[in-house]
Amino acid sequence: MLVLLPPSETKAIGGDGPPLDLDALSFPELNPVRDKLVSALADLAADVPASLKALDISERQVDEVHRNAALRTSQTTPALLRYTGVLYDNLDFPSLKKIEKQRAYQRLAVASALFGAVRGGDPVPAYRLSGGSTLPSHGSLRTVWKPSLEPVLREVDEFVVDLRSGAYSSLARIPHAVVVRVVTGEGKVVSHFNKAHKGLLARATTTTSVEPSDLKGLVKLAKKAGLTIIPTGERTADLITD
Repeated sequence: MLVLLPPSETKAIGGDGPPLDLDALSFPELNPVRDKLVSALADLAADVPASLKALDISERQVDEVHRNAALRTSQTTPALLRYTGVLYDNLDFPSLKKIEKQRAYQRLAVASALFGAVRGGDPVPAYRLSGGSTLPSHGSLRTVWKPSLEPVLREVDEFVVDLRSGAYSSLARIPHAVVVRVVTGEGKVVSHFNKAHKGLLARATTTTSVEPSDLKGLVKLAKKAGLTIIPTGERTADLITD
């Protein structure tokens, strides 16, 4: 199975891996677009005001621009350690056992505005770029990614669970994926517990050797982890918060 997670705006800094090597990333078919965007983002960093505007960040976050400038030379770390925030706090990758970490590296992937999609163990540098961003040299990321990312994800020969947020879902459709949204028992979409429950579900897929091949199997896996998933269609389901 492949569980596709949303990324986080914030990233852990540093790392002990070698500088970015696109050939070390999963989905190598995406490397031409990755290379183009890495160069564009690093070049844009030479113009700090333009970078702040394109990234929609303030002058207090100028360090994010400096990290973009060093994309090809800074150290890397596995994607599941690079991304931070509520979802990744609840996944709690560092606390997983060794065999569970190996499952996480293979079963979990992260949607990325810069790299398209990376598996959990792929070594990536710290960067700042959001799915809804528009780069002066290339336009909207949806326009950049859709022609390349959509065919690649469509060809993933695994049971795909799509937990991406809106901006990242728009970068590529995955017709065969099961899309899971987080809702209350009354069916209301939630924001506060959204990322936390996605993190808990992601963790549940790594702490068992069972690998679901369909929505029915995912429901059963979630139940064993104390989570409730209710199918709402052939390829849609709700993860209930209460």
